[in-house]
Amino acid sequence: MLRSHLTIISMLCCFSYTAASTAADDHSADVVIYGGTSAAVTTAVQVKRMGKSVVVVSPDEHLGGLTSGGLGWTDSGNKAAIGGISREFYQRVWKHYQSSDAWTWQPQSEFGNRNQGKPDTVGGPGTMWVFEPHVAEDIFEDFVTEYQIPVFRDEWLDRQAGGVTLENGRIISIRTLSGDTFRGRMFVDATYEGDLMAAAGVSYHVGREANSVYDETWNGIQVGVLHHTHWFQKPTDPYVKPGVPSSGVLPLISTEPPGTKGEGDKRIQAYCFRMCLTNVPENRVPFPKPEGYDAGQYELLLRVFDNGWREMFRKFDPMPNYKTDTNNHGPLSTDYIGMNYDYPNGSYERRREIIRAHEVYQKGYMYFMANDPRVPEDVRSAVSEWGLPKDEFTDNGGWPHQIYVREARRLIGEYVMTEHHCLDTKETPDSIGMGSYTLDSHNVQRYITPEGHVQNEGDIGVKTPRPYKIAYGSIVPKTEECQNLLVPVCVSSSHIAFGSIRMEPVFMILGQSAATAACLALDKDVTVNELPYADLRKRLAADGQVLELDVSASYQLAAKKLPGIVIDDRMAEYTGSWQTSSANRPYVDSGYRHNGNVQTGNPTATYTATLKPGRYEVRLTYPPNANRATNVPVAVTHTEGTTRTVINQRVKPPIDGTFVSVGTFTFGQSGKVTIGTTDTDGHVIADAVQFLPQE
Repeated sequence: MLRSHLTIISMLCCFSYTAASTAADDHSADVVIYGGTSAAVTTAVQVKRMGKSVVVVSPDEHLGGLTSGGLGWTDSGNKAAIGGISREFYQRVWKHYQSSDAWTWQPQSEFGNRNQGKPDTVGGPGTMWVFEPHVAEDIFEDFVTEYQIPVFRDEWLDRQAGGVTLENGRIISIRTLSGDTFRGRMFVDATYEGDLMAAAGVSYHVGREANSVYDETWNGIQVGVLHHTHWFQKPTDPYVKPGVPSSGVLPLISTEPPGTKGEGDKRIQAYCFRMCLTNVPENRVPFPKPEGYDAGQYELLLRVFDNGWREMFRKFDPMPNYKTDTNNHGPLSTDYIGMNYDYPNGSYERRREIIRAHEVYQKGYMYFMANDPRVPEDVRSAVSEWGLPKDEFTDNGGWPHQIYVREARRLIGEYVMTEHHCLDTKETPDSIGMGSYTLDSHNVQRYITPEGHVQNEGDIGVKTPRPYKIAYGSIVPKTEECQNLLVPVCVSSSHIAFGSIRMEPVFMILGQSAATAACLALDKDVTVNELPYADLRKRLAADGQVLELDVSASYQLAAKKLPGIVIDDRMAEYTGSWQTSSANRPYVDSGYRHNGNVQTGNPTATYTATLKPGRYEVRLTYPPNANRATNVPVAVTHTEGTTRTVINQRVKPPIDGTFVSVGTFTFGQSGKVTIGTTDTDGHVIADAVQFLPQE
């Protein structure tokens, strides 16, 4: 939300420009929105549609946050769960690219229908989930123009005492650093940082809660958990002189101990810029050498290349007109791991320092790969074909104006979303929208292992089985703290649940729902905490929000429809590295896990079921394949001890081609099944475990 430049772009609509440039000292509206994100825009549009006055107080000059800041390859999960104004945005993207004028550098026919949805059966528009940054910004500006929304740009909340005025648990006004005052009856904090809610004295959390706080598995420190491929898969020495600790540690590696698995800390997942790159020579600016560049910062990258790593293009996701949305990928990439811990609570000046450091690091990373003679020639020549586009971020040298604040403050509100809601093991009350993306956290720290190797920690990727509901209480502060504030971005959730919720389409959904709640509360003269959910639900549904979605009918095997008690792989607890997949059938619900035929650390998957005491037959499911292990160790813990057996997962399961029985046992109030990987001769599969009661 901090920018490198403060020049108002020439494309701004007259109404917005006038509001920003002729602002009086005191402004008022029914709803005051603080922030310039995509959620801020959808909130403002919905307020206007409901006949209320609104003002957007934006510290940014550019509207749209990450959506217009380089994140053009939309992280969306199940797109059927996206409705309302959020979906309308992606329909407008589709409409834009139906014009031949939109295809400046690339034929539309060549790009095809990549990441697009077809028009509906009644002639409505299709959807397009991939777009250039300037296209997104133009659409947000169109919204502002069409609905005559006053936008006050470059207005920063005064976060000191007196910047937010409260009376009897309600915000009366906010003051910006320019001295302007904005009065309202309802307020919405639509920032990535949660500055308004923090200044209003609302409870929030920064960092990872311990797993014990919300009885979670994927929260807290995750030492030894290696998801995705964003870790050092080959032993890599961290020392200046390999094997000599006294020589010092290479840059980008912490010397602090990583902590204990499952414990909480104040660290947050890494930030980066979502670069838009191009390989069109006429539109390309070679990667610039940033002021403050130090080639020594990238010594560790040379060791990664020496290990044979060549996946630097894996997250060059294609945009129209031969552009990319380039994201972090691999053990050492664009994420500046461990360098953002001060950001959430930092002063504006401290945040500027952090953003500048990220910019220097990331520009230097690209410049280093393209130019340093120590980089392998095949890497240098390939990276040199890319550069910054001349026609994007034109007031900032082709560099994004928005850093990717993946996580900052998180509200502790009336209701807290946790992994249990995302993984469909706990019902969510009072839905105001849906999420469906993987439980996703980027790495949090880079440390030295007891074996003397460098390793990353914190990268989590756990697939959600189906779209899940998001509770109204997760955007509402506690009654005793504030009664006229809604928080659709820094929602009340655990670290790992936020890892799924934190997607731009979801922020736009929650912004619209926050606006609806604010306007209905004004109509009924109640606080946001007192608003009857039935009234809110009725209006949200009428405006096209998707509040529930049953996709279990599409599963070949749905856990909810199977007899007995079924524990799917998403509910198991893991040690070591496991990957999600749905490449082979049959499987229960949306997929299964496999260890990638990697036994490092002897990965395990443990399934625990709450039972009524009695006798149960225990069955396992797995999709067979020729690359599976023939000797998968399985341990069943019951009242009489632990029974061990071995399963051949290359063989088709004998029960309906899906299940294999591992025996019948007597259990107390719980049962436990552990799938191991020790000394196995192929990929080990962890899908579902079924407990069938026996008479």
